[in-house]
Order: sequence, then C-alpha cells, then structure tokens
Amino acid sequence: MVELSTDQLEGILKGIKVPPQPQIMVDLQMEQAMPEPDMDHIADLISRDVGLSGSILKTVNSPFYGLVNKITSVHQTVKILGMNSVVNIVNGLSIKNALSDESIKALTRFWDSAMDIAMIATAVAKKVNYRCPDNAYALGLFHNVGVPILMNKFEDYMGYMLGGYSSHIERVIDFENQQLNCNHAVVGYYTAKSWHLPKMLCDIIAEHHNVQGVFLGEKAEKNEKNTLLAILKLSEHIAGLYIILGQQKVDYEWEMIESEVLEYLELSDCDLDDLQTTFADMGMCPTNYGQM
Repeated sequence: MVELSTDQLEGILKGIKVPPQPQIMVDLQMEQAMPEPDMDHIADLISRDVGLSGSILKTVNSPFYGLVNKITSVHQTVKILGMNSVVNIVNGLSIKNALSDESIKALTRFWDSAMDIAMIATAVAKKVNYRCPDNAYALGLFHNVGVPILMNKFEDYMGYMLGGYSSHIERVIDFENQQLNCNHAVVGYYTAKSWHLPKMLCDIIAEHHNVQGVFLGEKAEKNEKNTLLAILKLSEHIAGLYIILGQQKVDYEWEMIESEVLEYLELSDCDLDDLQTTFADMGMCPTNYGQM
C-alpha cells in the first residue's frame, strides 16, 4: 500500500469525523431514557452505524483497557465499556456531528449499503465456515468508511466515484487517485487504524480494490486475509454496491474476479444465485435504493 505523507494525511483528515446516522442517534437516546436500558438493544443499534461502532471500538481497543486481543464485536465492546461510558460516547457524538438535511440525504446510500454488506458478509462467512463472523461483519461495515469522509471533504467526490465504477479496465480507485491524489480505500485504512481495528482488517480496507492482484494470475493463497477479502467482494456484489454507489448496470470489478473468488470460497454459481435470492427476499437489493 502507498503510504500518504504526513502533510497529505493531515490535509485530508483534519477536522473530519464520520457522522453517525441521525435516526440511530434518536433511537439510542430513547433507549437510554428507559428505566432499565437494554444493553443488547443498544449494541444492536450501534452495530448499524459506522461512526458509532468505530468510536466505541477505538475506545475499548485503546491502551487504557490493556486488552491482549483486539475486539471487533460491538456487543462485546458494550459489555466491557458499560452503560455510562457508552452513553458518554454516544452523547458526545450527537453534539459534535450535527448534520444538515442535505448531508443526511447524500449519506443515506452509504449508511444503507454498509449495513447490508456487513450482514451479507456475516452470512457468507458462516456459509463458508469462516471461524470469526464478527470480523466479516466489521469489515463489511467499515471497508468504505473513506467514502463519507471524502464526501465531506470534496464537493464533487461522488462524481469521482462514479468515474471509477464506470471503468471496465482500471481499478475503482484509479480515477480518484488521478483527481484527488488519494482514494477512499487509503483514507479508510487510516481511519480504521485510528480506531485501533486489527491490523489485518485495516490492511484489507486499504487493498479492497486491488483484488485483481490477489485473485488473478497464480492461484490465491489460502489464508484468513484472502478469505475475508473474498467474502467482502462477494458481499459487495450481492448488495449491488456497483449500482448503489457506482450507478452502473454492470459490476466490472466482479466480472474480472467472479470465477476465481467463487472457486476460492468453494461456492458454485448455484450458491451465488441462492444467496442473491435470499437477500433480495430480505429487501437487500439495489432497487430498494432508487438507483437506475
């Protein structure tokens, strides 16, 4: 991965936070006001939002708690932090991240797709017997965290993203690199790193649009990192991210790696059809976003 210089990184990330989803903030505040708040319900709500999940994971994975292993499960994090700490984090974010109606509308597609991909990735992980579905969920939720950050930084950012998804030759991030000298995968890497997510997840976030180098050519090595990357790319395709964010009728990235990813995960075309049907029945399909 190409590292950004300190000046480039500070210029992009200075003063920028990933905003929490407004309705989730309202739901959390209502639960907190209950005589006996349900911590499991609070964890469920937080799990649906990228900014909130990242903030509490950053806290529990900080040196202050001295945990031996990094935690990626929001439910486990909420139990470790306790009600008071969780409430303080949530309330702090609700004050700092007030959004205009225009910003809320622009980020709706990002919030919806992140949650869908996280849920699909968890189901795929279980189907292929991956041992840690929580990692798949966290990767699905956080892998595009650079998108809202760059949306807030650059007024025309979504146009650059559309340019990336419309190419059947270049990587999705190449057009961003040409226009901005950075891309959402690299910015997402630094954000995930600042949240103290496990190094493997940070690395996958950085490289999740460099998939040709992993799955094309020599047969991909069987390891946990490649398994998670394969799960992510399959989940993105099932969720229709190329339509939701890219506004394309064809998933060019998936077309290049489809057979290799399915073979790596030991899934058939019929398995893919079954997964697509299952999640379409659950309402997780591109047409629900009003795209195309």
